[in-house]
Amino acid sequence: MVITVAGGAVGNELELTKKAAQMYMEEHPNVEVKVLDTPDLAQDRLGLYLQFLEAKSPEVDVYQIDVIWPGDLADHFVDLNKYGAKEVADDHFEALIQNNTVDGRLVAIPWFTDAGLLYYRADLLEKYNLEVPKTWDELEKAAKTIQEGERKAGNEDFWGFVWQGDAYEGLTCDALEWVASNGGGTIISPDKKITINNPNAVEIIDKAASWVGTISPEGVTGMAEEDARNIWQAGNAAFMRNWPYAYKLGNSDDSAIKGKFDVAPLPAGKSGKGAATLGGWQLAVSKYSKHPDVAADVALFFASPEVQKMRATEGSFNPTIKSLYKDEDILEASPFMGKLYDVFINAVARPSTATAPNYNKVSTLFFKAVYSVLTGEKDAQTALEELELDLQDVTGFEVGEPKAR
Repeated sequence: MVITVAGGAVGNELELTKKAAQMYMEEHPNVEVKVLDTPDLAQDRLGLYLQFLEAKSPEVDVYQIDVIWPGDLADHFVDLNKYGAKEVADDHFEALIQNNTVDGRLVAIPWFTDAGLLYYRADLLEKYNLEVPKTWDELEKAAKTIQEGERKAGNEDFWGFVWQGDAYEGLTCDALEWVASNGGGTIISPDKKITINNPNAVEIIDKAASWVGTISPEGVTGMAEEDARNIWQAGNAAFMRNWPYAYKLGNSDDSAIKGKFDVAPLPAGKSGKGAATLGGWQLAVSKYSKHPDVAADVALFFASPEVQKMRATEGSFNPTIKSLYKDEDILEASPFMGKLYDVFINAVARPSTATAPNYNKVSTLFFKAVYSVLTGEKDAQTALEELELDLQDVTGFEVGEPKAR
């Protein structure tokens, strides 16, 4: 019997998923678990999944799905509570179980959680006598100072700050962090009001656009996670916004910055608090699988403490099982998981629940609007005014004021 798992390949994700498959097969010699490599960009992966799901294809049994997709894809997945998930659901972060429960059905089991983090070169902060930036203004100044110093010292390729600026879901995550940290709300509020067109959002998006070509490369508007990580890991950036997976890779033996960096919460804007977008991936079992019971068993094994611990220690993928945040092996391998625990449990959710089943359309409109500002096509005021009208067309929601976090 063959069970196919559609998994990710960002960083060392693919090899760790294959390792989990091997662990399962050792315990179940009558089952072959195949891992299907899928595109890095969330939009591309969703497109591939929809080809399988809309065709009711039995080819893929288990899907690795983004935290924002349960509402949009629920109809294609089995209720995992009927396959043993009920017994383990309480071990996981409650917010993720709620996120993955649609109309009383648990359509996915949490696998790993994510939140945006600020990576910084501790050695360079010390060299230039700077503190870890707590605000975006402080980040700008520190990035400029280090960039100028390192270029004078001979590294022409050095940049102050790298992040995800391409027109895709990653930009929604980055831009939501800017906007929420500046008191600009969360695009659409949980009570279904369109809040994005406000002065605080305008101000911070214009500010981010000013980074392009100054403290960030012009090419940042073509960067996804791995593009930013490659520049950072080569030793060519002072700061990076990325997910936890980059921590372990940054400390690998072939990394130019091994032992020279650390992570901190993302900077604050006007709100006085930084914001980290909630990310993470879940495992869902296709309704069209020929062996849903075995597929569910594979999914629950992949999400078990044993596999989550392996992925946390070998790949710095954040567990969704609360008790693992006290595990000494995990905290030794990735100390930030204990130190920044509050960041992970207070992360800002994208408006996927409020806008389901239209979240993908909403996000695409948002990141395209932000992208138009980053590339100088529009100013933020114009872009957000137009975005507000487009969001009204797609959702039918009314306009409201952003609430304080």
